[in-house]
Amino acid sequence: TVLAILACFAAPLIAPFDPFDPAQISLWDGKLPPAWAEGGQAQYLLGTDNQGRDMLSTILYGGRLSILVGLTAVALGMTLGVALGVISGYFGGAVDAFVMRIADVQLTIPGILLAILINGIGRAVIPQELRDDFAIYVVILAIGLTDWPQFARVARGATLVEAQKEYVMAARVIGLPAWLIMLRHVLP
Repeated sequence: TVLAILACFAAPLIAPFDPFDPAQISLWDGKLPPAWAEGGQAQYLLGTDNQGRDMLSTILYGGRLSILVGLTAVALGMTLGVALGVISGYFGGAVDAFVMRIADVQLTIPGILLAILINGIGRAVIPQELRDDFAIYVVILAIGLTDWPQFARVARGATLVEAQKEYVMAARVIGLPAWLIMLRHVLP
């Protein structure tokens, strides 16, 4: 896995072709099989697609974007979920009920539908000429906003346990503000 990730980020150095360069695409070489199969060519190790693009190069360049979107979306969902979970578990009561009911409602909606909704809102809000530039950010936002409830539930459960421990009680007694207690004592 690590080797594949490194290969994706080294795509400009190791990919035999640039899939974004139209000069390197040949329609005559479309749908070629892998190099080891009958009819394959050595220059196209994994073959070509129907437009003549090298599949190995396309996979390597596309992998960079997929890894970037995946890591960023999970980081967004984790940050939002952990923050809401810690706040919910620490304060309890109405705050806890409100955050957890929103999480429950969101968990009943399939993630793909929520992602489509966020994408639609993004398309409506972003001007036509900027949509292509912001498309990747809308995808990251859509995936990140659909994943936060799982992180929030785990963080809330851990916070409920930690908030009752003596060192947290001592921090409250000495008058530390709630945000500092959550950040310094509960979150770690």
